[in-house]
Amino acid sequence: PLVGVASGFCFAGNAALLGMCDVVIATEGANIGMAGPAMVAGGGLGQVAASAIGPSAEQARNGVVDLLAADDAEATALARRYLGFFQGPLPPPATFADQRLLRAAVPENRKRAFAVRPIIETLVDESSWLELRREFGRGLVSGLARVDGRPIGVIANSSAHLGGAIDSDGALKAARFMELCDAFDVPLLFLCDTPGFMVGPESERGAAVRKMSRLFAVGSSLSVPFFTLVLRRAYGLGAMAMSGGLAVGPNVFHASWPSAEAGPMGLEGAIELGFAKELAAAGSVPLVGEAARRRLHESLLHTGLERAGATSVARTLETDDVIDPADSRAWIVHGLDAAAVPAERG
Repeated sequence: PLVGVASGFCFAGNAALLGMCDVVIATEGANIGMAGPAMVAGGGLGQVAASAIGPSAEQARNGVVDLLAADDAEATALARRYLGFFQGPLPPPATFADQRLLRAAVPENRKRAFAVRPIIETLVDESSWLELRREFGRGLVSGLARVDGRPIGVIANSSAHLGGAIDSDGALKAARFMELCDAFDVPLLFLCDTPGFMVGPESERGAAVRKMSRLFAVGSSLSVPFFTLVLRRAYGLGAMAMSGGLAVGPNVFHASWPSAEAGPMGLEGAIELGFAKELAAAGSVPLVGEAARRRLHESLLHTGLERAGATSVARTLETDDVIDPADSRAWIVHGLDAAAVPAERG
């Protein structure tokens, strides 16, 4: 693994070397750019202060910097901690949180956002979670941790940003992290709660097709074990991306919490599209049309939720099992025990 640490000014060739590293750590006062003030002025772009070029906080938001540190001492500590994940398993026993806490982690209101990081911290070994690129692609959370002393990479949807929809930045962030884990034989855990990919004209202006498709290209070539736990929503192509492109094989399990629901697209949108004529007819009734349309929509949504629920999905073998959230860690441990060892690289 290659680790780059930027402290102070890091311009031109030094920045190029930094950008080739697997992870970039920068101190709060660092500046990173492909050219310093002299080269900027030489290119006819005017006089610019060195401190105005690529401040580390800005480079963290755009994805250049993986980890921000207060000073050189913290940067060194972060580098040591990061490299520790590639040194193999730690000896048992591992300490971890009370797994029963996971039973209350997802709100009963299916439209309410929830914090996914406490779920990750509960699942993994105590104090082992190291999040990467926190400020970039905020709809997806990625980082390294340990389960039963063994290193594992985690990718999770965050409903606190865009309702968990995967945008272009999130797709690039996840794809790059998947490549990192695959390169160094670190298994992957996906925690799925997404309505799908972010769509619309604004999304497409950001080259969504190319960036989002990276998730399928990388997922299809993974050689490490990977597992998916559906916490709540698993809709559309976004859900496929959170399952390694729905690849199947001896290294994969796909389990769902009782709160999970799944389908080709979000239920509300599917109802509006699939039952447009029926809803329009109900809404056209004089005096009671609005109430009639609302009742029909609620009835269709109730039926849709029954079909999209975790147990219904399990009956059609679209998920391996519906599990008690408190058993999730045990499933991960069993998955790591049973997974095939990646083939040696040539």
